[in-house]
Amino acid sequence: MTNKKKKSFVAVIDSGVGGLSVVPALRAVLPRENFVYFGDAGNAPYGEKTVEEVRETVDGIANAMIKDGAKAIVLACNTATSAAASYLREKYKDVPIIGMEPALKPAAEAKEHPRVLVMATPLTIREDKLHALAERLAGEADFVLIPCHGLVESVERGEVGGDKVKRLVADILSPHLDGADSIVLGCTHYAHLRGVIEEVAPGVAIFDGAEGTARETKGRLVEAGIAKRCGKGSLTLKNSSPDPEYAALSFRLLERLN
Repeated sequence: MTNKKKKSFVAVIDSGVGGLSVVPALRAVLPRENFVYFGDAGNAPYGEKTVEEVRETVDGIANAMIKDGAKAIVLACNTATSAAASYLREKYKDVPIIGMEPALKPAAEAKEHPRVLVMATPLTIREDKLHALAERLAGEADFVLIPCHGLVESVERGEVGGDKVKRLVADILSPHLDGADSIVLGCTHYAHLRGVIEEVAPGVAIFDGAEGTARETKGRLVEAGIAKRCGKGSLTLKNSSPDPEYAALSFRLLERLN
């Protein structure tokens, strides 16, 4: 088998089911591509781990996917992007590595100097990447960075609605909602909770980075000359969870997004 034939798919990596929220956007702009989604539920949540732990874990997954034929890697996880994207780009120079960019800029541009709440995992909040982006845009908006404990775990259990989840989201957001113009979902898991967030924060615009990441992925594939030009694309779901019900959860959540 030639190397060209072997490198046949785009790998999409997340700590669990969160990155499934990026898949529809990826498939919309790249309908001919074969995607293999790997949810690392066995090691979730990434947001409560150290940078070193996340980097080592994501590197292991990326290395295995590249050996299996991945021609590009999409880190459909803000935490993994913050912790590992730069490292992976340096290590795998011949493989496009695309990460998540929190949608701070679109949120800042939506209104004249808005107050923007940025929901993110504790690790993402601790890392410099998000702070640097907020500082670059400080003249355009007031950003409030909110560490969100428990939301990833809720989604990983398949709890994406109901009173319990609504109370959890309300406890996180309510202290910051006064005067808020928009909310940025700085974790792909939170997109699964969009309906609940809209209930807790009615009238507040919500932004996520899925479409921007999809456009960036298409641009990188075209630039590298490795975009698939014909045929019908496919999607394969894989995960590291020992729970046999996890695959069913993945399909349910993906169906809710379509």
